[in-house]
Amino acid sequence: MSRKNDNQSVVTRSGFESMTAELTNLRTVRRLEVARQLEEARAFGDLSENAEYAAAKDEQSRVEGRIMELEVMLSKVNVVDEANLDTNRVGIGLTVSLQDLDSKKDYTYTLVGSEELSSSNKESTSAVQRISQKSPVGQAILGHAIGDEVHVKIPRGTRRLKITSIDRGGIKAKRN
Repeated sequence: MSRKNDNQSVVTRSGFESMTAELTNLRTVRRLEVARQLEEARAFGDLSENAEYAAAKDEQSRVEGRIMELEVMLSKVNVVDEANLDTNRVGIGLTVSLQDLDSKKDYTYTLVGSEELSSSNKESTSAVQRISQKSPVGQAILGHAIGDEVHVKIPRGTRRLKITSIDRGGIKAKRN
């Protein structure tokens, strides 16, 4: 039996593509923009008192740091294939509908790897909120099935949530 690498992270295909696109943009577009900013700032003369140069150097450092961060993250990811996910239990890449048993409000979340949420490319075209498997709700629902009641500790007490459906790419498992 092979043991999963503890350093490996799990991300959805869309999360992987988002991080890859961000990395490509940083390497090809942002690096060139920052290089131009540095060139322009150097033209102003004395670099020791040049605010534009200092700002461009800070931006260069931020861009290079993010490139390194993404390279490390992407080298350690395991991409889940949402099309083959089992909707019998909550897992990363699945969309889960929950009912708060006290307020009777309904919530829908897509469970994703925490690295996806740390990506600065957070725009989502989906109306469904993404939450990390490491968040309190994510930890509470991970591995549970439809109909299960889970308890989530929050600063003001405990939320009681019931899993009402689990969805993968339009294929929904639901039990009343």
